[in-house]
Amino acid sequence: MNRPVILLGTGGHAKVLLDMLRSTGREVKGILIPEREHWGKDIWGIPVVGGDERINDYRPGDIEIVNGIGSVGDASIRIKVFTDMKRKGFQFATVIHPSAIIAGDVSIGEGVQVMAGAVIQPGCRIGENVIVNTGVIIDHDCRIEDHVHLAPGVVLSGEVNIGSKTHIGIGASVIQGVTVGGSALIAAGAVVVSDIPEGVLASGIPARIVKQKRI
Repeated sequence: MNRPVILLGTGGHAKVLLDMLRSTGREVKGILIPEREHWGKDIWGIPVVGGDERINDYRPGDIEIVNGIGSVGDASIRIKVFTDMKRKGFQFATVIHPSAIIAGDVSIGEGVQVMAGAVIQPGCRIGENVIVNTGVIIDHDCRIEDHVHLAPGVVLSGEVNIGSKTHIGIGASVIQGVTVGGSALIAAGAVVVSDIPEGVLASGIPARIVKQKRI
């Protein structure tokens, strides 16, 4: 039986997740956010318990956490929340929209979020704390490492490898067999036709390296 969940965050990403949780019948016991002015109030009909420190009011075995902190190009806060809560012994819920299509042999890590209309084909492996956003298509035998965000409308052809902490922007496409290194940023609408090294920003059709990012 699924345990109740605590939702972290109240931004747009958290709002989408709450709708998904409700559609699958998950009990949301409360929301944790740092903004004190909301403590003790209800947001979307869910009580705001307090800041992240209030997680200590719960036993790890009694609840799961849903990471409602999004990432647009920079996943550092989302990753820090994930690692800090794991260090305290808590487990993150995997949240999958009922309309998503996922092949039976797909491996999905802890805390993965698969949004409405996503398709994940056979042979894929999805790491921890990954966002597979609305309408994403991941074809066969892809490898998606931890803390990746695939933004809405991303298309990955077969046997694509995406390194950890990488962000693939809205509507970008990656052709078959290509590897995108860790901590990279692929701009919205880009078409990736050759390997991209770690820690760079790439954009355009075909995608070309624009600059080195800080890793």
